[in-house]
Amino acid sequence: MTQANLSQTLAVNIPPTLTLTVTHEQFVQLALANRDLQLERTATGELIVMPPTGSDTGKRNFDIAGQWLWNRQTKLGVAFDSSTGFYLPNGSDRSPDAAWIRQQRWDTLTLKQQESFAPICLDFVLELRSKNDSIEKLRVKMREYIENDACLGWLIDRKNQKVEIYRQNRDVEVMNKPVNLSGEDILPGFVLDLTEVWS
Repeated sequence: MTQANLSQTLAVNIPPTLTLTVTHEQFVQLALANRDLQLERTATGELIVMPPTGSDTGKRNFDIAGQWLWNRQTKLGVAFDSSTGFYLPNGSDRSPDAAWIRQQRWDTLTLKQQESFAPICLDFVLELRSKNDSIEKLRVKMREYIENDACLGWLIDRKNQKVEIYRQNRDVEVMNKPVNLSGEDILPGFVLDLTEVWS
């Protein structure tokens, strides 16, 4: 008689009509056990399972990530890619496409906090809309970052060739197909070239 392999991974399909809620601690366990899945959790505990991006979006996301040499040169903070999760002050667990935190804020975290889903909101966040992403859901996410004290956020909407810029205590600014974006006083000297994003 053979025993079943209980550690075998099984795929789970969650119908869109079903809402699963988990605590932050359960979310961390779930994410660690399913490293190949892209997971997020809302402030109310709703589990969000996101499919991988298409190859074209992944290529453009990688181009954006490759422009972060600025951070290595300035040593002003810590940059993160889309595989990084953060535990925001409102209780949600989010994973933006690109993010940045000032070095002095990052250094306030313990090593244990840095190694897990860091309990901190980002100073800067970027979301790149994939072909099938809901723009409204991304806008909710961007507002959530700002409400949790992010200073600057860029929502890059390739489908409509627009960028929405989110800042503290200001209306959202919409730009039509800008060639580049300035990091303003949050990312001093950083300029994101969007040529490849729009092509």
